[in-house]
Amino acid sequence: MFRAVVNFFLTGPNGVPLTDEAEIKRRYRRSRISVFLSITLGYAMYYVVRQGFAVVKKPLLEAGVFDPLEIGKIGSVFFVTYMIGKCLNGFLADRLNIKKFLALGLLGSATLLVLLGFCTSFYLFAVLWGLCGWFQTFGAAPCIVSLNQWFSNKERGTLYGIWFSAHNIGTGLTYVITAYIVSAFGWQMGFFAPGLLGITAAVFLYLFMYDRPQVYGLPPIAVYSGEKTYEEHKAEDKPLFKAQFGVITRPAVWILGLSSAACYVTRYAFESWGVVFLTEAKGYSLMKASAIISISQFAGIVGAVSCGWISDKFFDHKRSVPCLLFGIFFVLSTGTFVYTPGGYAWIDYASMLFFGYTVYALVTYLGGLMAVDICSKKATGAAMGVIGLFSYAGASLQEAVGGYLINAHKVVGGDGKVIYDFTAVGNFWVIASVFALVLPLLVWNAKHED
Repeated sequence: MFRAVVNFFLTGPNGVPLTDEAEIKRRYRRSRISVFLSITLGYAMYYVVRQGFAVVKKPLLEAGVFDPLEIGKIGSVFFVTYMIGKCLNGFLADRLNIKKFLALGLLGSATLLVLLGFCTSFYLFAVLWGLCGWFQTFGAAPCIVSLNQWFSNKERGTLYGIWFSAHNIGTGLTYVITAYIVSAFGWQMGFFAPGLLGITAAVFLYLFMYDRPQVYGLPPIAVYSGEKTYEEHKAEDKPLFKAQFGVITRPAVWILGLSSAACYVTRYAFESWGVVFLTEAKGYSLMKASAIISISQFAGIVGAVSCGWISDKFFDHKRSVPCLLFGIFFVLSTGTFVYTPGGYAWIDYASMLFFGYTVYALVTYLGGLMAVDICSKKATGAAMGVIGLFSYAGASLQEAVGGYLINAHKVVGGDGKVIYDFTAVGNFWVIASVFALVLPLLVWNAKHED
């Protein structure tokens, strides 16, 4: 039984090679469109499923279901399982049928989200949310593996950026639509609605996604794009274990991982606590706070899409210089948002606009693209897995430390109302952004390794 399940998810054997050039071109063109739309829209749905919790946090606090420390622990559990799963499933993604793996992850996490709508027990909620985090790790690495299987090196920066914008689309829509649903129908619907939508999307993902090109008798993408002859591709095709081991032992990958971890601290600080920060520290309503935070997601779409194109077009596919430039504005926008007092809505909107653009440009670079650039194409999943391990260690640290600092600095007024002081946690968020700026300088001249 176990072997049958494993075989079901393994990538298929190579098909009989096609020889008709017109047929190869036709199939590649059709399949590439379907693959790219599937991984982009499918990954957007992964984020619709996972980001509803950020909007529901405030209603959960108001209803007395959980306190900030418990919410921080729940979020940390998610990121611990996500961190571990991201690494392990990244290595598995190099071997698996992406079509089946990607659809299963969305189906599993969406189903668990529906179940969370019925849950008010802290321990059960934490377990279910942790399992949801595990299924969510079936998303990013398989998408990048598929991108590398179907698209050439020269296309990678631009297409990676467009694909990466998917999670901004999903998160931005979630902040607006889920906030409206929760305000109108209660916090439970913040789980039910995106969960049911995610289950439906998983079915479509399974129908329109593809395994790697060779399974269908198509040549490898390097051969099809003219980057290598078939003989060159075969000669450079190192064993999978050796390619993956090279990723693990490369110091530059570890430094990029630490850089990404620091970036993820601030990214998830605003995604997870931004709405609470604006409502508690600056006095906004839930809807207006959600609208301000959603600006960062839509700006992030432009940042993610343009950063890959900018590095491909103006910096010869190199990322170091644009990464530094984006990093400077990332730190400035983070500090502006945290330290500007309430009553200056236009500054909050503007800082979220710049923050969204720069943080998602950095996440595109540090969260995978720069590591994929310097590692073997055959170990794309492993590279994403290692970076994911570091990235979500940072996200998990943020949830735990953020929840602790917010809870530790609360004050109970004479009328029993709880007031939260965000000074300490705000400093933590800004310091993390500085590390995200400085650490990538250590791998400025890292080279690609075949």
